[in-house]
Amino acid sequence: MLGSPCLLWLLAVTFSLVPGTQSLAPQDLKEEDKDETPRPRPPLRAVPCDYDHCRHLQVPCKELQRAGPRACLCPGLSSPTQPPDPPRLGEVHVVAEDGSAVVHWCAPFSPVHQYWLLLWEGNEAPQKGPPLNSTVRRAEVKGLKSGGAYVVCVVAANGAGESSVPQAAGEGLEEVGGPPFGPCRRLAVPPRPLTLVHVAIGVGTVLALLSCSALVWHFCLRERWGCPRRRVASRPTAGL
Repeated sequence: MLGSPCLLWLLAVTFSLVPGTQSLAPQDLKEEDKDETPRPRPPLRAVPCDYDHCRHLQVPCKELQRAGPRACLCPGLSSPTQPPDPPRLGEVHVVAEDGSAVVHWCAPFSPVHQYWLLLWEGNEAPQKGPPLNSTVRRAEVKGLKSGGAYVVCVVAANGAGESSVPQAAGEGLEEVGGPPFGPCRRLAVPPRPLTLVHVAIGVGTVLALLSCSALVWHFCLRERWGCPRRRVASRPTAGL
């Protein structure tokens, strides 16, 4: 009789454990499914585009946005319905041997379709260079005279008009000062090295001719008038 209660207790414990294990299994599966579902990644933070206003042959910023692997921000620009602001003229390298100058500038914070250069010599009318596309930041000016003085300006243009140029640029070289980072700059072309050599040779030749002429003139006068004889003063002889 003692064995039957023990058997019944064992059976009761066994049946009570079976539904517990069956009820836990679905919860475990749900938790595993939740862990395996991919979590949404946070959006990438936008960074400034690799755009430099002063870089030569700079790709437009809108193209950089489309071609980049991630989103980037372009610098703010003025309205395309307004003429562009004046570009900022930077370094100007004069090559005296070739009579040329390399001009470098930075784009304004405005939409630009093209650039061109204006060159003044004295009070003459400006010479307009060929149009340059919006990616260009450097151009060469040729035909400069040795020892000459010029004013060079860079102009930006879009569909609404062109950037302004200081009025002093057309009035005279001595009037052009302008801001240090404006669109215009004065150019002073130094004499070419060969010209200095020629001048030195010419000056030396003239000095040599003058020296020879002075010697010839001196000897001609000496032959014509003769050399003055020195008179020896007679001294009284002392008596013995």
